Amino acid sequence: MCSKAPYSILEKPLGTPKHVRVVGIGAGASGINMIRTLRKNMATYEHVIYEKNDKTGGTWFENRYPGCRCDVPSHNYQFSWRPNPEWSNFFSAATEIEEYLNRVCEEEHMAGVIKTRRKVVGAWWDETQGLWDLSILNLETGETFRDQANFLVDASGILNNWKWPDIPNLKSFQGDLIHTADWPKGFDYANKTVAVIGNGSSGIQLLPTIQPDVKKLYHFIRTPTWIIPPRIVTMMVMGGPAKSVLSEIELDEKENFSQSQIERFKKDPAFYRKFVKAIEQDSNGAFPIILNGGPVQAFAQSKVVEYMTAALGGNEKLCKALIPQFPLGCRRITPAPGYLEALTAPNTAVISEGIATVVPEGIQLQSGKIIKLDAIICATGFDNSFVPRFPILGRGGNVQDTMKAEIPKGYMSCALPGVPNYFTFLGPNAPIGHGSVFTLSEHIAKYITRIMVKCQKEGIKAITPSDAAVEDYSQHIAAFMPRTAWASPGRSWFKGGKEDGPVTALHPGSRIHFFHMLEQFRAEDWDYVYDNPAQNRFQYLGNGFSTKELDPNVDSTWYLDDEES
Repeated sequence: MCSKAPYSILEKPLGTPKHVRVVGIGAGASGINMIRTLRKNMATYEHVIYEKNDKTGGTWFENRYPGCRCDVPSHNYQFSWRPNPEWSNFFSAATEIEEYLNRVCEEEHMAGVIKTRRKVVGAWWDETQGLWDLSILNLETGETFRDQANFLVDASGILNNWKWPDIPNLKSFQGDLIHTADWPKGFDYANKTVAVIGNGSSGIQLLPTIQPDVKKLYHFIRTPTWIIPPRIVTMMVMGGPAKSVLSEIELDEKENFSQSQIERFKKDPAFYRKFVKAIEQDSNGAFPIILNGGPVQAFAQSKVVEYMTAALGGNEKLCKALIPQFPLGCRRITPAPGYLEALTAPNTAVISEGIATVVPEGIQLQSGKIIKLDAIICATGFDNSFVPRFPILGRGGNVQDTMKAEIPKGYMSCALPGVPNYFTFLGPNAPIGHGSVFTLSEHIAKYITRIMVKCQKEGIKAITPSDAAVEDYSQHIAAFMPRTAWASPGRSWFKGGKEDGPVTALHPGSRIHFFHMLEQFRAEDWDYVYDNPAQNRFQYLGNGFSTKELDPNVDSTWYLDDEES
C-alpha cells in the first residue's frame, strides 16, 4: 500500500476560490452564453474564446444559402436573458439571427474575451500540472502559438463541420460545385440548370427559394422525409397551449409580424412573455410524437400524410418518392413552406434513382443516363460523427481515435470519460433535436460552471466522469431508444448517417427531462484528483474560518433569513 504525502492545513478560509484559466472553442450561441454565465457565477478566473471565423455567430455566420432560416420559432430562439421583441418573422432568417448574436456581443462588451481567426489545432492533457496544453493557429499570420488552461470548454457545435457527399468523381464536374454550408457570395443561379442533392433541412429550405429563378431544377433524393404543415397551422390543429395566444398575433401570409404587433410586443411585456411562454410550452410538448405506437404519433402522422399528399397534388409518383414508410420523427421533423409545391412546378424534376458518378458535364445515373448541369448544389449536411476536428489527448489517448473506433459515449452530453477538465456543448446524445439551442446552452453552461466553481473552491485539480458512470448512462440510452422513432430503420444523422444503428445524437427523453437531469450535480459519478500532495479531499476546509464571515459585503447572519423548508 502506497503511503500518502504528509498532510498540512491550507491557510485560507473555507470558500476561497483558486484562480483558474478557462479556454473556450467557438463563439456561436453556446460560446457567447458561456461568457455571461461565467461572469455571473465565477470569480478569480481568466476566460478566452478562440473562434476560427472572422466574426462571431457560429453556424449563423457560416450558413448563407438562399432561404436559410431557423426552424424553431424566433421568440424562443433567443437567450432568456436577452429577449428580442423585434424579430421580423415567426421563423428568423440566418442574417437576422447573426445580427442578434453580434448585437448581444457588442452590448455585453464581450469582444475582449473572443479572439477571432484563431483556430485550436491540438490539445494535450498534462496530468502533472493539471492543465491543458493547447496549440492555436493564427489564421491571419499562419503561425501557431501555445496556451494553457485549467478547463477546456468545447462549443464548436455539432452542425459545423460540413462535408461533401460520397459520390464518385464529384470534383470532376466542370460547372459550379457548391455546398450549402459554404455558399459563395454573389453566386447567380438564375436561368441555370441546377441539381440540388439532399432533402435535409438545408435542401428543403434552399429548393423553393431558387426554384422560381432557375431554368431547370433536378432534385436528387436518397431517402424520403417527413414535411410537416406550417408550424402555426400545426399548433392550431393540435390544439396545444399556443392556440389561444396565436389568435391574437398579427402575421401576414409569409409569417411576418406586422409593425403594430412588434410594437405591442415592445410596449406590453406581460403579453410578450405570455406569448413566448405559450410557444415554448407548445414546443416542449412535442416529445410524445416520437414515441412509437402512441396515439399522438398515430394522429400526427396521419395528418402529415394528408398534408403531403394534398401539397403534392396527389401525384402518385411524387407521393411514393417523398412520403416515408418509416415513423414520423425517425429523421428531423422540419417545416418547409413552399417545398412540396415547388416539386410540382414544371421546371422541377425529382430523381430518386441512384447516382453512379459525376462526370464533367453533370451527373450520370445508375441507368447510364447523363443529366447535363450548370451547377451542382450539395445540401448534404455535416460530419456528425463526434470525432473532434483536432487531436484531443486525454488519459486514454486521442479522443479522435476513440470516437472512430467505438460508439460515441459521453456523460449527460457534456463530458467524456478519461478526458479531465474537458466539457462540451452538444456532445454524444445531446438534445440537439429538442428545440431551441439557446436555452439548452444556458442550462448546459450553468451545469458546467457549477462543476468548475466546485473545483475552484474545493481544491480539485482534475475532474472526469467515471468509466462506470458513463457505461451505466450508455446502457440506459441503449435500452430507452427503441421506444422512439429515432431508432427506427431509416437513414438519419441521428444514427450517424446509418440506416440502422445506435442513436448517438439525441437525448433519451424530452426537453424538460434534460433540463431536470441537469438540475443536480451527481458528485458520486465523478473521479477527482486534488491539488494537495496528500490527496486529502477536505483540505479545502482550510483554517477554520469562512469567507462568509470575513467578507464585509456578505451578510454573515444570512441563516436567520432562511425560510423553513
